[in-house]
Amino acid sequence: MCCNKTISAPFIIHSLKFPRTLVRLLVGALTLFGAERACAEETIRIGFSAPITGPFAVYGKQMQSALKLFIEQNGSIVAGKKIEVIVRDDAGVPDQAKRVAQELVVNEKVAILAGYNPTPTALAVAPVATEAKIPLVVMGGASSIITERSPYVVRTFFTLQQVTVPMARWAIKNGIKRVVTLVSDYTPGLEAEKAFNDEFKAGGGEIVQSLRVPLQSPDFAPSLQRARDAKPEALFVWVPGNQAPPLLRQFAERGMQTAGIKLIGPGDITDDDGLNEMGDSTLGITTSFQYSAAHPSAINKAFVEGFRRVSGGLRPDQVAVSAYDGMHLIYEALRKTAGDPSGEAIIAAMKGMAWESPRGPISIDPDTRDIIQDIYIRRVERVDGELYNVEFEKYQAIKNPIKAAQK
Repeated sequence: MCCNKTISAPFIIHSLKFPRTLVRLLVGALTLFGAERACAEETIRIGFSAPITGPFAVYGKQMQSALKLFIEQNGSIVAGKKIEVIVRDDAGVPDQAKRVAQELVVNEKVAILAGYNPTPTALAVAPVATEAKIPLVVMGGASSIITERSPYVVRTFFTLQQVTVPMARWAIKNGIKRVVTLVSDYTPGLEAEKAFNDEFKAGGGEIVQSLRVPLQSPDFAPSLQRARDAKPEALFVWVPGNQAPPLLRQFAERGMQTAGIKLIGPGDITDDDGLNEMGDSTLGITTSFQYSAAHPSAINKAFVEGFRRVSGGLRPDQVAVSAYDGMHLIYEALRKTAGDPSGEAIIAAMKGMAWESPRGPISIDPDTRDIIQDIYIRRVERVDGELYNVEFEKYQAIKNPIKAAQK
């Protein structure tokens, strides 16, 4: 799938254009089947924005492949309306994402905006959704503040607090008392650092040092050496998934694991799509996340097989399952509104919606419009000759923000 295109046949079925008055007459005279076909000439357009080029292009490919699989499985007619998905490249750049969103709203007349990875692109587009009064389904931004930026934002991804607090609880439960944290110095990294530090210290743990590296061109060597010198029991890490390979390589090169320092953190650092390429240095790394390609369910097995087929052999990751679920959310909301794509109707339909995802049971919190989902503790293991994040413990129905009552 190339940049700046509309998904068309065989995924989009085009119909003849009739005057609306004639359509109303036909509806009164035709059978139910015929009426549905007549109504299908009314097109609902979805603007799908992803980083198809640039440093986050690996996630753009995951998002596009999930979109392709979903439409292949579910078709392009919902509630008698034709669904047309217009794919655009935002390169993961906030200014470009905002410009593309404005073009999709003004020129393409989209009823729904979807996609967006990483966090800054979603934040840039939130005001556009508010002004246009159309839903914005965020499939790839993890900062907690995203849903607060517009009443039209709904998220199917995760938040850093949501996946990080369970990691801190697991560490305390398993006797880890002294930790150094190492995160990227921008909003998601700082959120992960705060969520882990607060929960870990509340459980009696000690944060020996809190280290930060720049998002652009980070040099991990000095920070890793400082962490090693501090002799913690574990190093908690959050960096974007595309920066994990060099960090993990340098972690191994410095002999930190052999020195008894465990590597823990949210699952971005052992991203499913690149795990095999990172090699045996990842074995034993423990992470907390909402999805693993190894998740043991029939729904996930079918999802992984279908995704591999449409993507040319890729393994789906957390971005892929979020895009897939985001499209499910849109389709089901349109069914609930009988094809009414207006912003208020769609958002109301999405609130409280629940279903079984390839990641497990999920729902949309009616109060925050954020996702509620299980968070799994996983360990990198070799299974049938491949490296996987194998789930071995679960924290059920975690909301964002996490309340004390959920402990």
